[in-house]
Amino acid sequence: MIQVLLADDHAIVRQGLSRVLALTPDMKVAGEVSDGWLLLDYLANKHIDLLLLDMSMPGPSGIDLISSVSERWPDLPLVVFSMYSDSHLATKAIKAGAKGYLTKDSDPDMIISAIRHCLAGKHYLHPALGARLMLEEPQAPGQELHRRLSAREHQIFLLLVNGLPLSTIGDNLHISPKTVSTHKFRIMQKLSMTSISELVRYAVKFDLIDG
Repeated sequence: MIQVLLADDHAIVRQGLSRVLALTPDMKVAGEVSDGWLLLDYLANKHIDLLLLDMSMPGPSGIDLISSVSERWPDLPLVVFSMYSDSHLATKAIKAGAKGYLTKDSDPDMIISAIRHCLAGKHYLHPALGARLMLEEPQAPGQELHRRLSAREHQIFLLLVNGLPLSTIGDNLHISPKTVSTHKFRIMQKLSMTSISELVRYAVKFDLIDG
């Protein structure tokens, strides 16, 4: 049975989602939370298969909350369920670690489809948002490669190019040096670079270094 956690500060939204899942034989609501603090506490103490998350709740919320959940529970699929049909916000959410992004006008079949796609390791974007993104002007090849980085990767990239060692970055972000090293490896891959000096030259070129 697929265990889904509902995180939304509106009871009527949670009730509606519960009804949708109740009609799906292999899915059930594992629990409900109404703010970011309760969400983090729940995830620290119980196992679920997928998180259906509203980005605008009391407490930790938005992109920062997605980044935090993705960092602490990297194997947990997270699907945003938002009132905002903004393609740029959806892109930020995906980069922060969300597997899917739905708007609250999504029909029940779309919600179930998104859950199944994300559980299978795929990404799912509300079709209307996907269409908007396809119409956006593509980025010129080789330009501003740092835009490929997730929110957490970009944060660590800036700390690296400003000379902070892995241990200090870990202390500042409350993560282990090993996790920082993993992010560093991914940053190098996405930017097609092999050393910190290359990262620094790139950062200087795009005026990304403080001071």
